[in-house]
Amino acid sequence: MATTDTHSAYTTSRQGARRRLWPRILLVALLVLASIAAIAFFANRTAINGYAVTGAAYAARVGCSCRYIGGRPIGDCAKDKVAGMELVRLSDDPATKSVTATFPLLASQTATYREGYGCVLEKWED
Repeated sequence: MATTDTHSAYTTSRQGARRRLWPRILLVALLVLASIAAIAFFANRTAINGYAVTGAAYAARVGCSCRYIGGRPIGDCAKDKVAGMELVRLSDDPATKSVTATFPLLASQTATYREGYGCVLEKWED
């Protein structure tokens, strides 16, 4: 009878140790994955930034044309974005007749409507 009590106490203690171990294992795994993602981002930041700037410029130009040449509301123009550009946000400035497209934390580009020229992108910074 004594061995049964000792065995169940040992088993319960061991199960408790396993329960406390899993959160630590998950935390370490998440830290490793976050580190890998950060390294991959910084290794490819030039390409990622280039795609973000190009995508924002395209969205600004298309959004400006839709808004000031097509005469549609900016909310309706957001539907014209191509697949893969879901993160790009459009904002309208009626005073300057311009549309700014922003890719969060990476890029922002503005296109302005000019009579006789249509929608023209603002000068890019190198």
